[in-house]
Amino acid sequence: MLNNKSVLITGGTGSFGKKFTEIILNRYPDIKRLVIYSRDELKQFDMAQVYSPEKYSAIRYFIGDIRDKIRFKRACEGIDVIIHAAALKQVPAAEYNPEEFIKTNIDGAQSVIDAALDTDVKVVVALSTDKAAAPINLYGATKLVSDKLFIAANNIKGKRDLRFSAVRYGNVMGSRGSVIPFFINKAKEGTSLPVTHREMTRFNISLEDGVEMVLWAIENAIGGEIFVPKIPSYKIETVAKAIAPNAKLVNVGIRPGEKLHEEMITDSDSYNTIEFDKYYAILSTISKKEKYLKHYNAKEVERGFTYNSGTNTEWVSVEEMRELIKKYVDPNFKPIE
Repeated sequence: MLNNKSVLITGGTGSFGKKFTEIILNRYPDIKRLVIYSRDELKQFDMAQVYSPEKYSAIRYFIGDIRDKIRFKRACEGIDVIIHAAALKQVPAAEYNPEEFIKTNIDGAQSVIDAALDTDVKVVVALSTDKAAAPINLYGATKLVSDKLFIAANNIKGKRDLRFSAVRYGNVMGSRGSVIPFFINKAKEGTSLPVTHREMTRFNISLEDGVEMVLWAIENAIGGEIFVPKIPSYKIETVAKAIAPNAKLVNVGIRPGEKLHEEMITDSDSYNTIEFDKYYAILSTISKKEKYLKHYNAKEVERGFTYNSGTNTEWVSVEEMRELIKKYVDPNFKPIE
């Protein structure tokens, strides 16, 4: 699929970008170019120690910001596929620095769209978040706008062979800033574990599954979809018990802009959502649904359907969480007594 293609990933030095790079370089030995586009020279230097241009002739490291339209358009010359992973993501930081999040998550999204329209890019897949569904915080609101921009871009591409889609999923297991490494470090210090709320739930996905979903979208999307995976939920208390079963849990309260439960499909979305295999797809309100139903051999969800981490039918148990931590975070992990 990606052999003899040129691929650019924004925010390529992040957790997703590094896992994407690992999988792509191993799976597609004849990939033409893989461009890591990001603004942090130190992270690029560190990543190049593992994936060096000397060892992997296809890889390139471009320093740049997606806010810089001219620089980003230049980087997209000769690119076939863009994976848009760059974003500002910390919920509390967004509440205090809204303008910066708007510049990166909204203006940056438009920059990606404009560059794709002005060059010969064929496919754009943008990474979304569960917080973009019925957002109550600024981060989620900016990502919702970003999603809308990418989906609407399909309306202005003309007759070009260019597809814009997005993938929306939940918390990524073991990614930078996630709760699991934080709890492990706290437990090793012998301190209590700060829990926002014992009943808090989140969707769970691994980096590997996130990458596979993006690759699936590159190959199968026809443009105009927000793909949502069918994944399990977990309680924050389950994570704490899996890591340190005897630790004292201290309720520190929900942070500004957080929800008790996350949702990826709202009841309002249900009117434009279809279901198939491992995914749902939220379509735009002006999409011709019949085209998508036929393409994916899909069915419509029931009116009023919601996909919420608190009412999900699939859950991760304490033992399953421990196995997942061993598989995706630390192969030597043992519960900390």
